[in-house]
Amino acid sequence: MKIYRAYKFRLYPTEEQKILIHKTFGCSRFVYNYYLNYQKENGVQKSFDLCKDLKELEKGHKYLKEVDSCALRCSIFDLEDGFNNFFAKRNGYPNFKSKFNRQSYRTNCIRSNYKGKEYSNIEVDLLTRFIKLPKLGNVKIKGFRDKDKIKGKIVNATISRETTNKYYVSVLVEEDILIEKVTPTTIVGIDLGIKDLVVTSDGIKYGNLKVLMKYEKRLKRLQKKLSRQVKGSKNYLKTKEKIARVHAKIKNYRKHYLNDIANEIVNEHDIIVTESLLVKDMFKDKKKVFNKSLSDASLSKLCSLIEWKSKIKGKIYYKINTYYPSSQICSTCGYKNEKLKDLSIREYDCPKCGSHNDRDINASLNILLEGLKLHYNLVSIV
Repeated sequence: MKIYRAYKFRLYPTEEQKILIHKTFGCSRFVYNYYLNYQKENGVQKSFDLCKDLKELEKGHKYLKEVDSCALRCSIFDLEDGFNNFFAKRNGYPNFKSKFNRQSYRTNCIRSNYKGKEYSNIEVDLLTRFIKLPKLGNVKIKGFRDKDKIKGKIVNATISRETTNKYYVSVLVEEDILIEKVTPTTIVGIDLGIKDLVVTSDGIKYGNLKVLMKYEKRLKRLQKKLSRQVKGSKNYLKTKEKIARVHAKIKNYRKHYLNDIANEIVNEHDIIVTESLLVKDMFKDKKKVFNKSLSDASLSKLCSLIEWKSKIKGKIYYKINTYYPSSQICSTCGYKNEKLKDLSIREYDCPKCGSHNDRDINASLNILLEGLKLHYNLVSIV
């Protein structure tokens, strides 16, 4: 089975390489904005025609020839994707790019053969810890210390500079892997929540770290300081970078924790069942107190990780109906208690069978039972 996997490395460019990277950011942004404005005035055109026109644009703007030409064409393809997403109602109308946000450009991998030897403009050497990139040459990298080499065919590389002033490269690789389907022997139901991020039908609870709340005081102090400084001054930019570093720390902390949970669940179980959450609908009422905690929990990201890891490891992943009342039904007798719509009730005794239930563990058991029904219905159809 062919899959696409991205490997992200920290880049350590020299001063000369930094200058060229920033030139490429600027040129890619200029090409994107130029053709966005051009299409607003003359109507949407195909990227093939715009790439032809790019040669004429380069004659009038000679600095465009200093950077990687493939990166400029990729900007045009990105613009075409933006219009396609707009017409398919997946996204809004494309906006002009700003130089004050996160900067990035993408370049494609081009291969050639000469005298029986294969050459490529993008190569990753994990033994010497260098990556070869078009125009930049060899750049020092860090990351993936447990690997000796990257298996698969490199498709493209995306070079980015974060608001923390750190440089990264994300290498997209096409891999051909053999996925052996596992004969299921274990199953787990997962209830997702705010108080406890994950509650499994085995009775295991993974707490919500509430990472954002831990750094909230620091962020408030820095943002207050930023509001008093002169916009665009050196101190303003220094404070802005400090804020970006705190946000990066929150993001990495959360990402590491979610990956640990997903790995543990997928490694220990063959069938995983979760709720199909409509997180966007949960944010509709902006007066709700738990909105901040909900965004901090990143439930959608966790479900995506579990689904992806299950797929590549040959495990089975199911999502039950969004509106299934897993918390209201007693997992012992099946009695539905409408009073349990009140989220403050964490433990209760079933009025029909008298069994004592923990709200979240009971919900995870009901999710497990629904997953079993889905599994055996699909097996019987096959």
